[in-house]
Amino acid sequence: MANPAQRPPVALSTMWAVQPPYERDLAAFARLAAEAGYGAVEINHSMDRRQAAELLACSVLPVASVHAPAPLEDHPRLGPNRVLNLASDDAAERTAAIGYTARSFDLARRAGARFVVVHLGQIGGAPFAAETRLRELYAAGQRSGEPWQQAIDDARRERARLAPRALAQAASTLHTLAPAAEAAGVTIGLESRLEYHHIPLPAEAAELLAPYAPQVAGYWHDSGHSEVLHRLGLVPLEDWWRQVGPRLVGLHVHDVRGLVDHRAPGNGDLDFRALAAHIPAGAAITLEIDQHEPAADLARALDVLRAAGVW
Repeated sequence: MANPAQRPPVALSTMWAVQPPYERDLAAFARLAAEAGYGAVEINHSMDRRQAAELLACSVLPVASVHAPAPLEDHPRLGPNRVLNLASDDAAERTAAIGYTARSFDLARRAGARFVVVHLGQIGGAPFAAETRLRELYAAGQRSGEPWQQAIDDARRERARLAPRALAQAASTLHTLAPAAEAAGVTIGLESRLEYHHIPLPAEAAELLAPYAPQVAGYWHDSGHSEVLHRLGLVPLEDWWRQVGPRLVGLHVHDVRGLVDHRAPGNGDLDFRALAAHIPAGAAITLEIDQHEPAADLARALDVLRAAGVW
């Protein structure tokens, strides 16, 4: 566990600001974050160009990171840029997704942010049927036994069958993005994802990151995403720390209630003391709390994490 004095300032994601009145007044969001005790903000991919510009212009808090693809834009043919797949077989979609991610590097450079969080794509366009069954079984309280194990085995087989092509596309995409990030002076944070068809799994993250220096690309741990996949029996939490923990550069921290993530810390049952044991001194921490959580819980979340030794 690191000395809190060595930590970078804890940031609050603008995910929480996607609600009245803050989505039309990002300066008010930044002031609220500062009053709650945050030392920085992260520009989430829900922010459009106007919102990002307003946040930068108000200068209330520094921008620690940008969550690509930001700003939010609509592609004339493919839809919102945040749904585009960086591991797509469709060359036009992948090229567009790369371009929007590169714009995030430019936004981060202009904002003085050090990190850009990247979702490196997914296998196909929808969750595996076996994962959907697992979630249904979890909700019904059937978290052991033959149907549970069968769904886990089916999901793993399906992913192993379909993953190689998407992983090759993801590796090619990262090979394109890495020089652009380096030129912009930012570090790519390759994020752990929420659903099993998303890229990467722990061993995949280690392999994808291996060619790059730590200041160019590293691992970004999402406490909620990894916890959900652990609860579904698909990816043990320890696999992230064992296989890619040494490449950790930052985290999205939030609580989980059942399989619902993005709760304010204290509004779920995630073990933050266990999480704290894996966080090195220099790792960036952003609280990614969604807009359904009360404003009063923003400050309380910091107290919960402080008590657990997270910061």
